[in-house]
Amino acid sequence: MAHQDFKVLIVSLDPAHNQCDIFEKNLSDKPLEIVPNLIGIEIDQDYWVKQYLKDVQDQINKTYSCLAALNLDKYFRVVKHSPGLEEYALILVFKDILEKFGHLEFLVFDMLPTALALKFFTLPTLSLIWIEQLLVLRQEIIKKRDLITKVKYLKKEVEKDKILNKINEMKKDYENLKEIFEDCEETHINLVLNPDKLSLAESQRILSALGDINIRCSRIINNKMLRDSSCDDITSAFAGTPMCECPYSETPLIGLTNLEQFLKTNANVLAEHVNHLLPTGTEASK
Repeated sequence: MAHQDFKVLIVSLDPAHNQCDIFEKNLSDKPLEIVPNLIGIEIDQDYWVKQYLKDVQDQINKTYSCLAALNLDKYFRVVKHSPGLEEYALILVFKDILEKFGHLEFLVFDMLPTALALKFFTLPTLSLIWIEQLLVLRQEIIKKRDLITKVKYLKKEVEKDKILNKINEMKKDYENLKEIFEDCEETHINLVLNPDKLSLAESQRILSALGDINIRCSRIINNKMLRDSSCDDITSAFAGTPMCECPYSETPLIGLTNLEQFLKTNANVLAEHVNHLLPTGTEASK
């Protein structure tokens, strides 16, 4: 895509980063040009976990100003080990990338391992279920408070309720994320699998899990395909889903020289894969 003069950002969300090895560049959380039109970022997950916890702590301090005298730090030392923090931190990353680099034509995310990636995609849906219950609970609290204090300006109280406003803000954020994930015109989920039975079985489970949350796989990429090898079982398992066969490389795809040669040798196959991502009426050159 970069060769076609499209502006591309590739972001590694996988904690076991390998983009540095592949491109032989010292990538970090700061954007670095790999080749013209291609920028790379490797996410520092620990930083974003700390950022998420800081945001939570700041919000609690603002909402519950009466608790400012209490030492909350000891509680956050426990909270930082809570399960699920990584997924929430990566949601912060995703939103930050969209905000800073949304003007580029392509944002490519190298995802986490299967289990964590599925948690990432399901997080907005699950969070919305939780938030809906929080809304009901908060509204009940407001009603009870109104009855106890006999204050008769409920509407005004709702508008001023900081907690309710924050819950509604969270709801809007997760609704937007859910919409982005489900928009198959803007978000293309490419499932990469190797041509073996274990990878095929895992890929089928991934597609089933994504389907449960209304997210569609855009394309199957049959990775490391040997010349003249059959992929009939893969084609049969994913009938109706577009596929791309990415050829096996005898030479390790490490370094820009080897990558460029691979692109040149397999230009037709890879251009076809790029074309399905491009706007209607646009086509990648060979």
